[in-house]
Amino acid sequence: MAAELSDKLKSVLDGKIFIQVATLQPDGSPQVSPVWVKRDGDELLFSTTVDRRKTKNLQRDPRVTVVVQPADDPYTYAEIRGTASVTTDGGPELIDELARKYAGKNYAEFNPEAHKDAQRVVVRVTPRKVVGRL
Repeated sequence: MAAELSDKLKSVLDGKIFIQVATLQPDGSPQVSPVWVKRDGDELLFSTTVDRRKTKNLQRDPRVTVVVQPADDPYTYAEIRGTASVTTDGGPELIDELARKYAGKNYAEFNPEAHKDAQRVVVRVTPRKVVGRL
C-alpha cells in the first residue's frame, strides 16, 4: 500500500532540494547518489541514464530508499522507503524540466557535454513508508 507524503514534505520536495537515493548493489551493499527531484502527487521522479549503476540496481531490485534533508534545517529529514519503476518514456523532457527547476536553463545549456549522455530514463518512486520529521 502506498504511503502519503505530509504537506510539509511535499513543500520541501517542490523546492530546490537534492535527495539522496539508495539502491542495492548485486552483492547487497548500498549505493547512494544525490539527485534532483520532482514530485508527482505522492510519488517522486528523478532522472538518470540507462548505463548508470542506480538504474541497473533498480532494474534488478526495485526497492529504494530516499532521504530528504533540507540544508537550511539539517535536524529535520524524511526517509522515504518504496519501490521504483524505470522507463525511457519522457526521459529527455524530465531532465530538461529538472534542469530548469535547479539551474534555470535546459539540460544541454547546463551541461554542454549532455549530448554524450546515454539514453535518459525516468525513475518513479512509489512510497511504501515515510519516517522522520518532515
